[in-house]
Amino acid sequence: MPSAIGRDEVRRLTDAGAQLVEVLPAEEYADEHLPGAQNIPLRRLAAEARSRLDPSRSVVVYCYDFQ
Repeated sequence: MPSAIGRDEVRRLTDAGAQLVEVLPAEEYADEHLPGAQNIPLRRLAAEARSRLDPSRSVVVYCYDFQ
């Protein structure tokens, strides 16, 4: 189940092998994203998640917004 987590938990999960996914459009991902994050835009997440993510590892999905 999805749940909101803080920065420390993101760091703990990624240190433990979680996959980090940025869901903003590719242009915004190219401007700035967290180290190690892969880009799967939200509108394509359902279609691409199974082929691009390892189902045996946790996934942290985030959206960095400047607003």
